[in-house]
Amino acid sequence: MDPSVPHERRTPVTPGSSSRYHRRRSSGSRDERYRSDVHTEAVQAALAKQKERGKMAVPMPSKRRSLVVQSSMDAYTPPDTSSGSEEEGSMQGEGTPTSSQGSINMENWISRAIHGSTTSSTTSSSSTQSGGSGAASRLADVMGQTHLENHSTPPDVTGYTTDSIQVERPQGSTTASRATPKYGNAELMETGDGVPVGGRVSAKIQQLVNTLKRPKRPPLREFFVDDFEELLEVQQPDPNQPKAEGAQMLAMRGEQLGVVTNWPPSLEAALQRWGTISPKAPCLTTMDTNGKPLYILTYGKLWVRSMKVAYNILHKLGNKQEPMVRPGDRVALVFPNNDPAAFMVAFYGCLLAELVPVPIEVPLTRKDAGSQQIGFLLGSCGVTVALTSDACHKGLPKSTTGEIPQFKGWPKLLWFVTESKHLSKPPRDWFPHIKDANNDTAYIEYKTCKDGSVLGVTVMRIALLTHCQALTQSCGYTEAETIVNVLDFKKDVGLWHGILTSVMNMMHVISIPYSLMKVNPLSWIQKVCQYKAKVACVKSRDMHWALVAHKDQRDVNLSSLRMLVVADGSNPWSISSCDAFLNVFQSKGLKPEVICPCASSPEALTVAIRRPTDDSNQPPGRGVLSMQGLSHGVIRVDSEEKLSVLTLQDVGTAMPGALMCVVKPDGVSQLCKTDEIGELCVCSVATGTSYYGLSGMTKNTFEVFPMNSVGAPISEYPFTRTGLLGFVGPGGLCFIAGKMDGLMVVGGRRHNADDIVATALAVEPMKFVYRGRIAVFSITVLHDERIVVVAEQRPDSTEEDSFQWMSRVLQAIDGIHQVGVYCLALVPSNTLPKTPLGGIHLSETKQLFLEGSLHPCNVLMCPHTCVTNLPKPRQKQPEIGPASVMVGNLVSGKRIAQASGRDLGQMEDNDQFLFLSEVLQWRAQTTPDHVLYTLLNSRGTIASSLSCVQLHKRAEKIATMLAERGHLQDGDHVALVYPPGIDLIAAFYGCLYAGCVPITVRPPHPQNIATTLPTVKMIVEVSRSACMMTTAVICKLLRSKEASAAVDVRTWPPVLDTDDLPKKKPPLLYKPSNPDTLAYLDFSVSTTGMLAGVKMSHTATSAFCRSIKLQCELYPSREVAICLDPYCGLGFVIWCLCSVYSGHQSILIPPSELEVNPALWLLAVSQYKVRDTFCSYSVMELCTKGLGLQTESLKVSILPLMHFVLFLPLLHKSRGLDLSRVRTCVVVAEERPRIALTQSFSKLFKDLGLHPRAVSTSFGCRVNLAVCLQGTSGPDPTTVYVDMRALRHDRVRLVERGSPHSLPLMESGKILPGVRIIIANPETKGPLGDSHLGEIWVCSGHNASGYFTVYGDEALQSDHFNSRLSFGDTQTIWARTGYLGFLRRTELTDASGERHDALYVVGALDEAMELRGMRYHPIDIETSVIRTHKSITECAVFTWTNLLVVVVELDGSEQEALDLVPLVTNVVLEEHYLIVGVVVVVDIGVIPINSRGEKQRMHLRDGFLADQLDPIYVAYNM
Repeated sequence: MDPSVPHERRTPVTPGSSSRYHRRRSSGSRDERYRSDVHTEAVQAALAKQKERGKMAVPMPSKRRSLVVQSSMDAYTPPDTSSGSEEEGSMQGEGTPTSSQGSINMENWISRAIHGSTTSSTTSSSSTQSGGSGAASRLADVMGQTHLENHSTPPDVTGYTTDSIQVERPQGSTTASRATPKYGNAELMETGDGVPVGGRVSAKIQQLVNTLKRPKRPPLREFFVDDFEELLEVQQPDPNQPKAEGAQMLAMRGEQLGVVTNWPPSLEAALQRWGTISPKAPCLTTMDTNGKPLYILTYGKLWVRSMKVAYNILHKLGNKQEPMVRPGDRVALVFPNNDPAAFMVAFYGCLLAELVPVPIEVPLTRKDAGSQQIGFLLGSCGVTVALTSDACHKGLPKSTTGEIPQFKGWPKLLWFVTESKHLSKPPRDWFPHIKDANNDTAYIEYKTCKDGSVLGVTVMRIALLTHCQALTQSCGYTEAETIVNVLDFKKDVGLWHGILTSVMNMMHVISIPYSLMKVNPLSWIQKVCQYKAKVACVKSRDMHWALVAHKDQRDVNLSSLRMLVVADGSNPWSISSCDAFLNVFQSKGLKPEVICPCASSPEALTVAIRRPTDDSNQPPGRGVLSMQGLSHGVIRVDSEEKLSVLTLQDVGTAMPGALMCVVKPDGVSQLCKTDEIGELCVCSVATGTSYYGLSGMTKNTFEVFPMNSVGAPISEYPFTRTGLLGFVGPGGLCFIAGKMDGLMVVGGRRHNADDIVATALAVEPMKFVYRGRIAVFSITVLHDERIVVVAEQRPDSTEEDSFQWMSRVLQAIDGIHQVGVYCLALVPSNTLPKTPLGGIHLSETKQLFLEGSLHPCNVLMCPHTCVTNLPKPRQKQPEIGPASVMVGNLVSGKRIAQASGRDLGQMEDNDQFLFLSEVLQWRAQTTPDHVLYTLLNSRGTIASSLSCVQLHKRAEKIATMLAERGHLQDGDHVALVYPPGIDLIAAFYGCLYAGCVPITVRPPHPQNIATTLPTVKMIVEVSRSACMMTTAVICKLLRSKEASAAVDVRTWPPVLDTDDLPKKKPPLLYKPSNPDTLAYLDFSVSTTGMLAGVKMSHTATSAFCRSIKLQCELYPSREVAICLDPYCGLGFVIWCLCSVYSGHQSILIPPSELEVNPALWLLAVSQYKVRDTFCSYSVMELCTKGLGLQTESLKVSILPLMHFVLFLPLLHKSRGLDLSRVRTCVVVAEERPRIALTQSFSKLFKDLGLHPRAVSTSFGCRVNLAVCLQGTSGPDPTTVYVDMRALRHDRVRLVERGSPHSLPLMESGKILPGVRIIIANPETKGPLGDSHLGEIWVCSGHNASGYFTVYGDEALQSDHFNSRLSFGDTQTIWARTGYLGFLRRTELTDASGERHDALYVVGALDEAMELRGMRYHPIDIETSVIRTHKSITECAVFTWTNLLVVVVELDGSEQEALDLVPLVTNVVLEEHYLIVGVVVVVDIGVIPINSRGEKQRMHLRDGFLADQLDPIYVAYNM
């Protein structure tokens, strides 16, 4: 225990220390409800304790310069100019301050607690303080990051050195526009933190890892099953937790409600009496904003005007036969807070007319926070008429015609102005019917629930009267007393005292509007003095404001007050305002016994109120309770810790005529024990009777029968739940510890939102956040509530300050409440949604948080510390031997998972050739003018075409050129660097004619040479190319200045320009002899960033073409449209080889042309009446996004061809665009089918005749460029749904569509002819059964024959091409694809009449991430993330040191970046049971994607770790 924490239960605030209040006021404090010196000191002590235990180094998020609030940059003082002012609580002189500075004020004490005086802190802290100012040392201390001079190793972020710690602030910013993923310059990145630039990201990640290694809370023990064997842990009760030990409580009876002879029989009768016998008596005085009396409403005027309102509503709306409102109907009262007189007239007018008033707030705009819910209430109450004042009516938003528009969610209303001048006088003989109070509904008070919904509490006329009587008795009201009311007069305590009870007793109410309080917070005290008021109704906020504003006012005298009703006195945090107020104003005549806190709720009206006693010797009740005990629901008066205590004041005893008890807050309403906290229940006439129109909820709230321990009800009359948590102490005094609405149950323990708010505010808040602008709520993530704290940040606080404040709030809440905060967010000042009276609209704030539109400026997530119920990491079981697996499958009747395509069948004319070059020569002789290739440009016209003989002649010339200019030998390698087109095809056959081995290479991107040229260079070098062939344009590019900056241009092999071909024919074409020699090399960069080239022999090439020809039924009469990149895999084979082999015409559409005209591909398909077309995912995506979204914007478009979709319906009708002939549209891919994309594409173009079953995918990989391809005959592709959680355990479990955690998998096309497939266990190499997950192995004539590489590590991957099973058929040689998948025999039959075997690809082994012992496929996590927010356009995940890093591309303003952090963290927790370590928000186009549309996650990872992404925001989750 720190000696500076006082041991008394409460610190007396002496008048002398009131100077602190002036300073608080000047620093903009608005709401001191939660202020308590004791609590502040407890929090500081807790923080000091945390510090001794060892620091939690929280890596500060990185933020792009444009996202940092401008003022905070100017306000930031560099650490070396020691400029900390006294106000900042900085250190003076060297070392620690001494007590010679006089009494240490709170701020100083706080800074001591945090810096740790030399006795309690590490040796480094004293030396830290000697260098630089306090601000810098504090920053450096909290961040705990050291700046080492040499950057060769990342700084050690675990230890603290004794050198002075410098915080480096790199200057400059980046404004480079980035169309393509070129990674910005690390030096230019500006973030608000102190990690040196050299190793920033890696240092932060290291710091995060070190922090996460610290011991967490003790692990939990038991589990519950989440309908699967992934077990979520369930919170076990701690055996040492405090339990209630008291006897069962007894119900407390209030004093008897006295029967006073002259009490009126109803409230209307009281009004009639005073209006006729004392018409001149003042009833209500209203104030203007200068505090001058604006208007005095007398009882006579109130009576006459109320009658007038009653008459006019009943008789002047509608017509005689069909009046608009009848007695018993509900009517809305819409009056502003500064016009209580008009409200009062309307309210009593309704009572006289026997209508039911529903007072509500004035809707300011059409979309007020919560206004929509009010509309639902009005609708459900059947309200058709709204009463309002003239001024209010003028202020409501109007349409152009002057009509008041219908507000969102509101019923249609007739607005009725109640000012006398607009109303006609009632006839002499008309008189309102005044009855005794009965069981009819008197009025409906609205109540906003925790979730934002609005309910109407109905109060009967008898309850209304009885409540006024009970208040009159408990408060000792007498006729003609003066009462000052600061509260909202439309509901709650303000309505009950200031509008209702006052009239019963003919009292005079002085009403102080909120607008006046804002200008002059002392106004209510001045009015008490001026009118010598006996009673005042205030909130603790008003007391606090008065304290702050009172500057030794000479003339304040509060001796007239006999009662100061504190409406929110039941809030435990109001006690400090009451104490401080008494301390300051006792000298001004305020008597201690005058302060009367009360407890109330919309359902039970006034629950309890402290009586104004004459005996000042009897002190009010106080309870100092342990928060630890409260969180377990028990009352423990003293706590060993002395830190986490909650001080409560009593709110008096039960109301006259009421019976009160305390029941358990959840489950059956059973009586609590005497030392247990529960919900207060009241049995009395004077409570609400129902929630209007909601019988179920009414039963649970208004018709409760509390049970005793043997299960018998304690009374025959029903009780009403008050929504207040508390207990009844000695002497029948009630104590309230919180509200049911603010209750958050985290890990089985209860915490109250208000208590968390108080703790957060006790961490020197004045500098960083606004006092009254803080919201605490819980959200449910992964079967438990998680605490979220949102506060408004001051504009003048720097990034570092705010972040430091946040990390200390986390520590304080952990220290005091022993609970973790899941998310702490700071938003710019004045941006949280407000309630009509200026408080924070909690449910609306929560809604904004959950939908990602809160726009915070700082976020700190702590899922690692909060989420303790994750399933246990999976322990890998020892593998079962392959033999046992096989036997097991046989025993259970499961077949071994193997399948094959049909046989290659009979040879035809062109199949006799073993070499493609021979096929081309044969075609040039037999069908010389048959067109093989047509290339389209972006306008859809033919750019060039090649017939058989043209291609043959062109190839001959290229062969000559290779021999003469290139001096190449047989078997030399030639790199072909061409854009997609006809030159590429001619060059390929030219190489074959010359006996060379071609390698197709994508040319460098002219706008992005720096990142694309090195890849070209690498392929050229790795493939050992003896020369390069290309076009004149690319030749120039390769020799440009930009190129020489990117690579060493001197080491290029000879470059031949094929735009300039020799005229003469070659003497003799090369005749290949051995079909097993190399035909070409196929190079591709995998998604993990590995460059892999495979060797394709002549035999494999011919077998490949033949297999495709059979599957797709390709003949010379066919036309095929191709829109994909022709550089590797199946894409290259279809673009360059198939037409020559099968003779069909290929319509070539370079994908780059689609960027200019997205409609090009589909227009060509329609125009050429194509039956078969091939594309890539990126092309399909471009069409779906580019054409799907244009329908609206195109109506005004001026480029009809670019935006043909404008005419989609027209084109369809005029037979313009018709996709009905398409038989197969195949997406060429090397990944799991993207089912969402193919489905949306099918849906989008269904209206243009595209048959959904035409769209399918193919599957290929490095060892076999095409394993599956849908083709023309055979069943449609099937889709199955598997359990995603089973998949993580490498198991396939089929589930129904739409079941939770289901994942749709589409089969990857039909297995090609001549291909055999088996599923094997990647570890044991044993065969697996049907529907079991394993590696796909393939055996086929067109398998590649091996990797081609310079580095000589073929031995490592040799088994990729020649593996054998360890059991069963051990002879066949298989190639391993490196992809996980499964085979499943379907009910369908294929062309040969056999049952069809479907292959489902799940994902690549080398892409999968091992986390918590389970295998995750990045795409599954990415899909979940993309779904969470409309602004996330793309997402990529990777792991780094066991941390999951999620990168999201933001399509929106940078202000939305921080909204995404909690959403991403939540969805990955909920759906994948993983905690995200780092969330990185980047611009569109930063995630690198290759030509096949695959994400290059490893490139992204390297770019991130090298600080090259220029992220908008990086959040490190704790």
